[in-house]
Amino acid sequence: MNTPHSSDRHRLASAVIVVGVDGSDGSDLAVRWAAHTAVHRRRELLIVHGLDLAATRATLAHHDAMIAPITESIHQRGHKIVGDARRLALELGPELTVTNQISDANAAELLMEASRTAHLVALGVTGNAGTFAHLGSTLLAVTSHAHGPAIVVRGTGTEPSIRLTGPVVVGTDNSAAGDIAIAAAFAEASDRNAELIVVHAWSDWNFDGFAGKPDLTLVEADIENAEHALLAERLAGWQEKYPDVRVTRQIHPGGPVRPLMDLSGSAQLIVVGTRGHGAFTGLLLGSTSNFLVQHAHCPVLVTHQD
Repeated sequence: MNTPHSSDRHRLASAVIVVGVDGSDGSDLAVRWAAHTAVHRRRELLIVHGLDLAATRATLAHHDAMIAPITESIHQRGHKIVGDARRLALELGPELTVTNQISDANAAELLMEASRTAHLVALGVTGNAGTFAHLGSTLLAVTSHAHGPAIVVRGTGTEPSIRLTGPVVVGTDNSAAGDIAIAAAFAEASDRNAELIVVHAWSDWNFDGFAGKPDLTLVEADIENAEHALLAERLAGWQEKYPDVRVTRQIHPGGPVRPLMDLSGSAQLIVVGTRGHGAFTGLLLGSTSNFLVQHAHCPVLVTHQD
């Protein structure tokens, strides 16, 4: 079982919800989601915008006369972006406590640092991103290297809106990262009074143990029985901790991408994990996370091993 909430700094009462903004439509979507969540969970909202002036100065290294007016323009635009985001958040939650952070630093660095103590960090993206190169370095860095939960707020696929009903879905494998994703998914489902669907794919198994068996039907039955027993054992403690959460288990004989992607069409949240602070690795909690962040039809929560 994961760290109890009493000692989990991301669930302390003082932990704020952080949203990174850049003035885009995806950013506005993230602000709406973050504001709604902050109101529901009675948490403060921190709006963060990084100016990344070091990159600007490096680009203008041989044009000293241009640096001052351009950086002043960048500051003005940054204040407008944060001001607009603040007004949007307060329109959705007039009772919210909202603070702003504008820094000359890189946005990804700011958000990753904030993730150490934040309840969660949210960023937005709209449309079909296609590849991570088109998602932007900030989103890729934060989802890969955050020190706590990172939410990529995606629309429903047909319009830039957020689904606030439907199940929470978690994709899990047999790793410690999978256990962290399960813990987060139970907490989210309980907070939202939502059903939890736990998806586990057989492709996470090592089939070598069944090699040489003449009857493939028996192999499939062995795997299915073992898989159900293992998943039931892994979920038992969490179901005791969250008796209010109704759990549906789905065992799939193929890869996890298709069932998770299909469920994102009706889910209000998909939860997946990463192993460590490095790049996405592994079958389920690597390429699957990558794909969902780019293509899912609902927000995607990426958990991290601290």
